[in-house]
Amino acid sequence: MRREDANKLAGYVDALRPIIYINHFDFHAVDELIVSISKGVAIHEYNEAGHYVDFKNKTPKGVIPESDNLEGFLAAFDDNSPQKVFLVLKDIHRYFSIDSHSYKPELIARLKSIAQRTMYNDGVYVTIFLVCSEFILPIELEKMVTVFDIPLPSLNEIESIISDYAKSFQIQIDENTLNELTVSFKGLSDFEIRQILNLAYQESGMIDVKDKNLVLKEKEQIIKKSGILEIVPVNSTMYDVGGLASLKKYLRDKSRIFNNLGEARKFGIDLPKGILIVGMPGCGKSLTAKATANQFSVPLLRLDIGKLMGKYVGESENNLRRAIKTAEAVSPCVLWIDELEKAFAGVGGSGGASDITTRLFGQFLTWLQEKESSVYVVATSNKLSALPPEFKRKGRFDELFLVELPDENERKKIFEIHLKKRKKLTEAVDVIKLLKVTEGYSGADIEAIVKETVETAFISDDRTVTTDKLLETIKNTKSISVTLADDIKKLKEEYEKYNFKKANAGGVDGKV
Repeated sequence: MRREDANKLAGYVDALRPIIYINHFDFHAVDELIVSISKGVAIHEYNEAGHYVDFKNKTPKGVIPESDNLEGFLAAFDDNSPQKVFLVLKDIHRYFSIDSHSYKPELIARLKSIAQRTMYNDGVYVTIFLVCSEFILPIELEKMVTVFDIPLPSLNEIESIISDYAKSFQIQIDENTLNELTVSFKGLSDFEIRQILNLAYQESGMIDVKDKNLVLKEKEQIIKKSGILEIVPVNSTMYDVGGLASLKKYLRDKSRIFNNLGEARKFGIDLPKGILIVGMPGCGKSLTAKATANQFSVPLLRLDIGKLMGKYVGESENNLRRAIKTAEAVSPCVLWIDELEKAFAGVGGSGGASDITTRLFGQFLTWLQEKESSVYVVATSNKLSALPPEFKRKGRFDELFLVELPDENERKKIFEIHLKKRKKLTEAVDVIKLLKVTEGYSGADIEAIVKETVETAFISDDRTVTTDKLLETIKNTKSISVTLADDIKKLKEEYEKYNFKKANAGGVDGKV
């Protein structure tokens, strides 16, 4: 527990904030925090099991009658008699959701009544703490509630937790191990860190760099349980990306930092924020995101902004907050946001979904600007004009890259990658001949050509893939330059307005 957290919470209480919402899973840690600021004030607890319990030892003081329940508990404090108490209500959020069969508008009215007495009646000082593992806030309480976040341990605090744990068990930890584990634990709570340290010590009787694998497994569990982020299997490498030499070199250089985060932190290097990749559809943006996670040797998470939208006040923002916390808990990782322009469509509009999107956009920008976690954001976009201007300058992202249609050398590499992957790069295929008739084809177009030709060869008599068969497929395949001619013309005009770094510059294999 941090002294600054206790001071902040005490400040809210002294300022007569009547309802304080603490969205946290570790009730024990929250109890300690509340006790630290109580200064002898009586604390009454109503727990999630429907019991009025002794706050200190959690023994029931009596089961509240089913007919009355929580409202009966609150009724005892809903009057104008002088009193100074803390009411700690745990996991009662289910009563706030309109979709829930447990929804109780009379409970909301009771909470408002107590809050108003605290705000306006002399001698009444009743502070209500809503301690809930989920964040659901009814609109009726919005103006009366103060949300209090308990920050996760900082890197210095994590280092102290590990050092103190090692000292208590007389375990020797070298500086490199301490640095690497400190960064790996970033995003986890004190409780979760100690649980993993316990597991590592029980398995081997020591703590070393190999225990980073235990941290990774624990973080994978966090992703699966969140239901907001998707963990994407990573099989692609930078060698699967044809062309984009400048972009690949940039990411390979960044990986040297990401693969040595502990050492980089001690050296004074700021943690990388991420990149924005814009450009033509089918030219390797999504593939690059997957290859980046492989290059960095970290998990790849995909965030779908559409899944964050909720029905209730603050629900969408809370979902984004949960997604960010989950990503930070899993860090170091790559967070992939595909088609960024669609994710924040409607920013700056008014009413309904536009208001929600604008709030999400502001929340996301603030996090991107201020984040200190090892979450590397890879955002991709096809339509530059639809992006809010805040994304089109450095500062939010470390670098902005433009991906164009592959040139001749890049198309050669792309053909070779897909033919080799299917074991069809033989003497019967003259890749050079294919380049002359594929100007304006995207990487996705070329992959489709190879796949269709291989399928055709499979059902033919000789089962061979030849140059002529590939040329025949090309003849019957319209390139993106033809099917999306008008769109591509507009995209090129947009790209010329901005000084994005060209991902295709400098060679073929990422060696510039």
